[in-house]
Amino acid sequence: MEITPFIHREKTIPLYSQLYHWMKTEIEEGRLLPGTKVPSIRQLTHHLQISRNTVEAAYQQLQAEGYLESKPRSGIWVVEIEERLSRSSEEASPAIVARKSSSKPMIDFEYGNIDVEKFPFKRWKKSLSHAIEEEGQALSQYSDKQGEWLLRQEIATYLLQSRGVHTRPEQILITSGTQSAVEIICRLLKLRGKEVAIEEPGYSGVRTIFIDQGCEMVPLPLEKDGLSIHHLQKSKAKAVYVTPSHQFPLGMILPVGKRTQMLNWAYQSGGYIIEDDYDGEFRYQGQPIPSLKSLDEEEKVIYLGTFSKSFLPSMRMSFIVFPPSLMKQYGQMFPDYNQPVSPMIQVAMAKFMHAGDFERHIRRMRKTYQRKHQTLLNSIEQHLGNKVEIIGEKSGLHILLELQGQAAPQVIEKGLKKGVKVYTPSRFWLYPISDSQRYIMLGFGGLSIEEIEEGIALLASCI
Repeated sequence: MEITPFIHREKTIPLYSQLYHWMKTEIEEGRLLPGTKVPSIRQLTHHLQISRNTVEAAYQQLQAEGYLESKPRSGIWVVEIEERLSRSSEEASPAIVARKSSSKPMIDFEYGNIDVEKFPFKRWKKSLSHAIEEEGQALSQYSDKQGEWLLRQEIATYLLQSRGVHTRPEQILITSGTQSAVEIICRLLKLRGKEVAIEEPGYSGVRTIFIDQGCEMVPLPLEKDGLSIHHLQKSKAKAVYVTPSHQFPLGMILPVGKRTQMLNWAYQSGGYIIEDDYDGEFRYQGQPIPSLKSLDEEEKVIYLGTFSKSFLPSMRMSFIVFPPSLMKQYGQMFPDYNQPVSPMIQVAMAKFMHAGDFERHIRRMRKTYQRKHQTLLNSIEQHLGNKVEIIGEKSGLHILLELQGQAAPQVIEKGLKKGVKVYTPSRFWLYPISDSQRYIMLGFGGLSIEEIEEGIALLASCI
């Protein structure tokens, strides 16, 4: 690696001493990690424009004190050091404390994690290789501003088959995540200073974007079957953001009757519905309910989809299905906006989908998550019984537990001491209420069957 310490040439402190103290501090405070190869004496001499003797003197002192180690024909490496006291605070360095605290395995029910052990890495690598080999010259250029045509074709086909959405590639815009998609929508619909209705509670990541874009939030209370249509109809909202297939975070599914009422609100008021179908692939009970977009006859639904839950969060790839009139408007408003998602990733994903690998992956993961979901419910029944009520168990990659006579923060704190990490969903309320402290949120996608069973047993000992 290359390092660039700031050398004060005008100071009376010798240059070798400045270099020695800088590297020592970087190692002690965890910024130069054990196992890191540092530049050779020749490289650092050239890079810093200082003498070879200066670098040699600093390195020799660091090796003598056990911070660096020289290996024949390999180079100079940072050595693992014992815990040291910081000269300024007399406390252990943050990096060392973090390493020590993480030595105990923690069963983490964090929402958003996926099962990487079942991920088809070989098939995905093959798609990436084909993308580079077959599209090499094209990949050296900027992507289509809406996203790669091949990928948009595959997404249109997939949405028709899986979600009943009739759309064309021309209506699809590839984005680098749901938050960036919502930011585009805010600007396209000119929502600054306008009322936007959201679910209460609802996804805080999107709510933050609305607030940053100057929208006036109108929280809609949730009923047993989803958001209150009555409150939506009473509002002056120009748009409503909704997660109808699996309300986030409470998990209820919006029935067809309410979906129809919501569409009628949009047709009569001229407002738009922003439908976030973030994990619509994973449903465990009952018959599939069509997406709002599939029921939309007057093009008032803006559909948001993502590959974060169904494939890889690190891809940072989502998409918007616009009504044709809004897609045309987008082209007029943002003619100079380049495509933010790597064309290589887009082409690889198109090939992965075209070969049928994505569909096979979804079927496999649906079975995997269904087994984990059932294990989670069985474990809760076995260890917790009537101490909790399960909320939102019909679909998705998380559930909520409603505690009886206890507050979530105390249970969470006890859990951390016993090696299980669970979460409170209180941040998803725009206006937090005392009832929000009754819930614990459990994401299970990234845990094994054994970890789920052990984690719930540990959690039960805290309640």
